[in-house]
Amino acid sequence: MTETRPDPPAPSPPRTRSSAWPWAVAATAFVTLLGASGFRSAPGVFVEPLHAEFGWSTATISSAVSLNLLLYGLMSPFAAALMERFGMRRVVSIALVLVAVGSGLTVFMTASWQLILLWGVLIGGGTGSMALAFVAVVTGRWFVQRRGLVSGVLTAAQAAGGLVFLPLMASLAGSVGWRAASLVIAAGALLVVPLVLLFLRDRPSDVGTVAHGADPAVDEPTEVVTTGAARRTVTVLADAARTGTFWLLAGGFAICGATTVGLLNTHFVPAAHDHGMPATTAAGLLAVVGVFDVVGTIASGWFTDRVDPRKLLAVYYLLRGGSLAVLPFLLAPTAAPPLWAFIVFYGLDWVATVPPTVALCRERFGARAPIVFGWVFAAHQLGSAIAAVGAGLIRDVTGDYDGAWWAAGVLCVVAAGLSLAISRRAGIASVR
Repeated sequence: MTETRPDPPAPSPPRTRSSAWPWAVAATAFVTLLGASGFRSAPGVFVEPLHAEFGWSTATISSAVSLNLLLYGLMSPFAAALMERFGMRRVVSIALVLVAVGSGLTVFMTASWQLILLWGVLIGGGTGSMALAFVAVVTGRWFVQRRGLVSGVLTAAQAAGGLVFLPLMASLAGSVGWRAASLVIAAGALLVVPLVLLFLRDRPSDVGTVAHGADPAVDEPTEVVTTGAARRTVTVLADAARTGTFWLLAGGFAICGATTVGLLNTHFVPAAHDHGMPATTAAGLLAVVGVFDVVGTIASGWFTDRVDPRKLLAVYYLLRGGSLAVLPFLLAPTAAPPLWAFIVFYGLDWVATVPPTVALCRERFGARAPIVFGWVFAAHQLGSAIAAVGAGLIRDVTGDYDGAWWAAGVLCVVAAGLSLAISRRAGIASVR
């Protein structure tokens, strides 16, 4: 009698040592994050044109920006879970299409609720799917060595994108109108889609390689996902919320968002304009912030691989707070040397907080770090949204932004204290 045996399982593709694929994926993520940031932050230079054309108040326009910032953060943890379930390529491609649709349709809007729907919901949700949780996913899957450095580079792209593109958006809005600038954003989002489809791969095993610095003999670390993306995202939040580390990180990062994207990125141009500075000049100064942000964030990634991330965060927040406290005394019709000094210094510190925050999430929460960081980033955007509206209200009530700058300086001192209160490594991986 002949024994019938089942066929052996098909062998997995042979895995080789790290190739150029990790760097190709990182480069694609860099371009995507650069564009997503530019798409999201462009409304900052549309405040004055929209006020002039439609008569909407600063607070009304700021509410649309606030919703944009809020959804940009809230989508981040869900996007990380969707990337686990459906892959980075699908999620990022769909997000880019949403941005293109939202920006393209703004040329037809006639009422403030349409501004809130398009800027807030579509562009906020689309760009939120390509936010900093995307950085955590890419570095966690594709890099074992140089994670901090790559996190710094990708974070720099996310932060610098909006600032670098602001002069172009301001120039277009001032010369041919804000509608032309909106169409440029829509076209830019669509142009990134083919690049994502060609070069963004979900895992090293998909192309028969390993993460940069990984041992080919060691299996690729994965976590089996058996629940839906939404349920998993909420479950991870519930588990992380039981730890003090999560709340300390979230609180500090909320202040980070309030003092950067929500305040400076949204209101620096109109604040400078209040002092007689042309909007194009103020947008150009923000672009310089973006240039120095690249240097500062990459350096922060390098330091994160070598220095206690908690101490780095405390230093960054204290330096930022001091610079914001003196900003009201530096604004003038022209960019004098003291203001240039602020721009350079603030650029170096702009998002230097991200690499150490990602590192702390990875150390404390293990494989779930991308989703946990997504929730921490949601707190960042909640702070951004509050600051965007709050600073607009301060401007409407008091006639200037001075109170907003000083309040932000005090909050940075609080963030430094929260960072130092995070426990040492004894509490790592408390989320299972």
